[in-house]
Amino acid sequence: MREVFLPMLQLPPEQRMPAFLRAQLREGVEPPSMLEGPPPPWMADRPAGVMAFVRAVSAADVPIERLKAFDRPVYYSLNSLSNPTWERKAGRLGELFPNMTVELYEGLSHLNSSHAAEPERVAAALRRLWNSEAEAG
Repeated sequence: MREVFLPMLQLPPEQRMPAFLRAQLREGVEPPSMLEGPPPPWMADRPAGVMAFVRAVSAADVPIERLKAFDRPVYYSLNSLSNPTWERKAGRLGELFPNMTVELYEGLSHLNSSHAAEPERVAAALRRLWNSEAEAG
């Protein structure tokens, strides 16, 4: 993560958001086009928020042993058009969490994610996960 996102902080401000969006996608996948007209007011804070996120994630010290101790079900939706780093994250998390389910969503990306594009499928997956936990508990 650090090697992907930290260099963005060195870019001129107007290049940071496009770079951040491209970093979410598999090579050759174009980010969605911007809507015509002026951006909504809430978008004004987005670049600063994204860069604050990048700094926070890059500085985070993740307590791996605590993650390994988590024995509850974990659901990870993986989008086929997302940057391959998300696949590697799924693999790494699968090594940490003993009860993890990874489900692939073809044709989706981190910018058009499963919960937005296929909410019924995600809801059904979460219900299965929760039901399996209830039956086991």
